[in-house]
Amino acid sequence: MQEFPEVAVLRLGHRPGRDERMTTHVGLTARALGADRAVFPDNAGQSHETVADITDRFGGPFAVERTDSPRASIRDWDGRIVHLTMYGERVQDVEGEIRSAHRDDGEPLLVVVGAEKVPFDVYEAADWNVGITNQPHSEVAGLAVFLDRLFEGRELDRDWADADRRVIPMETGKRVESVDEDAESDAA
Repeated sequence: MQEFPEVAVLRLGHRPGRDERMTTHVGLTARALGADRAVFPDNAGQSHETVADITDRFGGPFAVERTDSPRASIRDWDGRIVHLTMYGERVQDVEGEIRSAHRDDGEPLLVVVGAEKVPFDVYEAADWNVGITNQPHSEVAGLAVFLDRLFEGRELDRDWADADRRVIPMETGKRVESVDEDAESDAA
């Protein structure tokens, strides 16, 4: 998706034992729906490993990293910041402005997704506090809707490089092929 400036997703907070699946799914959603990288707190080691493994098997480019100071990542970000929160402006009211700043102005974008109560300074640091429906729901769902609106659906046609495996779309059933097997059958 690198036709536009970088989009990074920062998971702000991680409660071990409680947030493992949610943090992992924030990273997987970021990867699948067009972000360039995800940044997790240091204590999200298992989530980091899972997302890195999926990227190794199903392709990239996508980077996953950890930081000992997620709030410093916000403070030091050289670009625009979107904080996804149910208390923010309606996504449909600000998506065009965000897309314009990202695409037209060439600004890298940091998308902040909270885990626990988000400190007020994060709201102040954000260029946009964005709500997806302004109702309680999953931060993974909010991230998915936001990225789809940011990329206007183009992320769904992404090509994946360096994949070991590929899911074959089917009406029913499940089919995953090894990329090596596919290359061998094309050569024959």
